[in-house]
Amino acid sequence: MIEAIEENLKRGVKLLNSITDEQYSNTSVAPYYSSIGRHMRHILDVFDCVFDGLDALEVDLSARKRNEIVELNTQEGINYFNKIISNLPQLQSMDLNQLITVKDDLGKGLVVQKYTLGGLLVQAHSHAIHHYASLGYIISQLGIEIPDEQFGFNPTTPRVELSRT
Repeated sequence: MIEAIEENLKRGVKLLNSITDEQYSNTSVAPYYSSIGRHMRHILDVFDCVFDGLDALEVDLSARKRNEIVELNTQEGINYFNKIISNLPQLQSMDLNQLITVKDDLGKGLVVQKYTLGGLLVQAHSHAIHHYASLGYIISQLGIEIPDEQFGFNPTTPRVELSRT
């Protein structure tokens, strides 16, 4: 699991290494007017919350840092990716079936639920893939090439070959 998460996060680094700060922070694409940087920061904030709560076995997903600099500067985004990636090895020695308390605001106030650590990591990984898929639309609208064919695809999603004529 940890290897798959790392591989997927490295796809984000690959994208950031191929775009400018202007492309990264561009908010011109309808309908949400969100930037690549904003999506990337959000993805990484979720993982950051996981690491922040590991010692106490209490993760608060509503306590995201939302560092705006990470949304605007590709190098800051890359640094944030590298910080999260460098924390992944510590998970190898942990019991992924261990219960942890997870807090989040689902729109009606704070909800507290028990998860396994592995379950939370699966959720964070799937969340990242989901945002990468949303980014695929923004990337396409900005005329940027998607970094690789796996970017934004859940491994369980059937592939449909489409003719581009």
